[in-house]
Amino acid sequence: MGIEVGGIFGLLILIANIYAIIKVVQSGAGTGSKVLWVVLILVLPIMGLILWFLFGPKSASGESRV
Repeated sequence: MGIEVGGIFGLLILIANIYAIIKVVQSGAGTGSKVLWVVLILVLPIMGLILWFLFGPKSASGESRV
């Protein structure tokens, strides 16, 4: 099997980060806040994802992320 465990983990982090960025853009937060969250997620992929999940803006429709 040519795919390593690190490659699969990296792919999962990439998918989770894309999901988080989409949810940030769809949220009701202000533009500056959205830009800050997207930059944080891009610069610190794992830590940014964890911080977004714990403290990030809620979705525009008020539904839960879980």
